[in-house]
Amino acid sequence: MTTTVTLAGIESPVPTGLLVGGQWRAASSGATFDVLDPADGSLLAKVADGTVDDVTAAVDAASAALPGFAATPPRQRSEMLRKAFQIMTDRADEFARLMSLENGKALPDAKAELAYAAEFFRWFAEEAVRIDGDYRIAPAGGTRTVVTHQPVGVCLLVTPWNFPAAMLTRKLGPAIAAGCTSVVKPAEDTPLTALLLAQVLAEAGVPDGVVNVVPTMDAQGVVAAAMADPRLRKISFTGSTEVGKVLLKQAADQVLVSSMELGGNAPFVVCADADLDAAVDGAMLAKMRNGGEACTAANRFYVESPVAEAFAAKLAERMAAMTTGRGTDEGVTLGPLVNEETVAKVDRIVTGTVQAGARALTGGTRPEGPGFFYPPTVLVDVPAGAPALTEETFGPVAPITTFDGDEQALALANATPFGLVAYVYTGDLARGLRLAEALESGMVGINRGVVSDPAAPFGGVKQSGLGREGGHEGIGEYLTTKYVSFPL
Repeated sequence: MTTTVTLAGIESPVPTGLLVGGQWRAASSGATFDVLDPADGSLLAKVADGTVDDVTAAVDAASAALPGFAATPPRQRSEMLRKAFQIMTDRADEFARLMSLENGKALPDAKAELAYAAEFFRWFAEEAVRIDGDYRIAPAGGTRTVVTHQPVGVCLLVTPWNFPAAMLTRKLGPAIAAGCTSVVKPAEDTPLTALLLAQVLAEAGVPDGVVNVVPTMDAQGVVAAAMADPRLRKISFTGSTEVGKVLLKQAADQVLVSSMELGGNAPFVVCADADLDAAVDGAMLAKMRNGGEACTAANRFYVESPVAEAFAAKLAERMAAMTTGRGTDEGVTLGPLVNEETVAKVDRIVTGTVQAGARALTGGTRPEGPGFFYPPTVLVDVPAGAPALTEETFGPVAPITTFDGDEQALALANATPFGLVAYVYTGDLARGLRLAEALESGMVGINRGVVSDPAAPFGGVKQSGLGREGGHEGIGEYLTTKYVSFPL
């Protein structure tokens, strides 16, 4: 097979092969799989379909590259990331178009993701030179304690399709900064962005074997083979809680360091004292960023009774005004969902919620025709236990229900096994802080519809995951602590 594809509107050929030990190559089986355009289901590219043998070769390459890369001066690793940040920034339009083509997201969303994704490389370029240690006098005297931090080793990075650039740079940034080597398994719906990112890292000077990429349709078999390899020391996974639980059980067999960013069911709480226009602005960001295909997306809207009708009307008006179409078309603000499975799930959830007694103020019906489209939808009178409140929709659907008082708001918001992020809109900062402290989530946005920031620790509690990505905490996930004692 050829290992590149030329796509309309993208100046450079895009890699389509495996990257193993610095070499682009076909899968060992010779097989490929199709990457489709979500706007019409047409073929975008054929990508090498990696096998168990291929991922073993990738672990071989990562293991061979580890000693040399771990020993590189932090400033060298920092400069590699800084250069990668600059290349991504210089090629922002190209990356955004590629993400829009393979993921479906509208270009404004794709451009925002690219800026966010590149920032992880810049942030961790700065963190690479700030890995600290400690020197202590033992309390009993006579000995000294030195504490150092070293790269954890070979890492397996498994990324999702919804943010194909940012979810990878959020993992590769700290891995490279710490001196780790990696094997990347990108989502089969969106492998092209990961492959182009790997090419950028090579251009930025990252040595052969430090980053290896194995796209595959056999995710279960390939990931299991890598995790069973005794040379692997860490897995970082972003995806569903169901898959995360399986991977944690597999990780136990090799006692792998594990980072899991899993599902969400984010509540969006609007208090009666909130600025309603600001709350609607925030709701549009929290719900419609990336078309609702985000683990941080507001999934359940709890609005205090006195303002519920007004909030719902304003939100429905804003969502109905969105322009739906091919993500790369000018003026489009909502592209298609990523695949048939996703749009079918959204349709099922909305249909089940309406059957349970909810009403659609706007949207609510899947359109006919090609592509994986679903309209912006606002549901009101949503009863407790309806699918839109209990499942992570991952689409442009906002179910609204009411509450009376903070105690009820907290009971409703916390009634979920998930705890990734929550949003609160209120005119009383003290009230907002009290709610934030009582909400069972790893992150809370007070009068903010977006909380993601490369300089802040991203992660959840309960069944939303383990560990943190971004911030000072992010690099610590790729480091292990060593203690050295000596007499003096």
